[in-house]
Amino acid sequence: QVQLVESGGGLVQPGGSLRLSCAASGIVFSIRDMGWYRQAPGKERELVASISSGRNTRYAESVKGRFTISRDNAKNTVYLQMNSLKPEDTAVYYCKSERSGRPTYWGQGTQVTVSS
Repeated sequence: QVQLVESGGGLVQPGGSLRLSCAASGIVFSIRDMGWYRQAPGKERELVASISSGRNTRYAESVKGRFTISRDNAKNTVYLQMNSLKPEDTAVYYCKSERSGRPTYWGQGTQVTVSS
């Protein structure tokens, strides 16, 4: 049974930081590409950051220089360090796991709210 479990969301003031974690089980984590997506109310889900099995990273323009994605294959976990948070970063953040020719999996999401 595949599980992706996100944690680390919450309420933070503008300019603050949060670190999201996504712990995976039931998959061969090290060979899968991982990503963080977010969905704000009334908007489509969008890519925030991704990291390939070879540790190549990609970021949305809106988060470049503020967010950092990383992975720990020994812990089957992918992280998203979010700094200098803005109100427009408010969304539900989802973890995604994919590999060409294999099923894609999503986590249940964690709420991030940036507000004073």
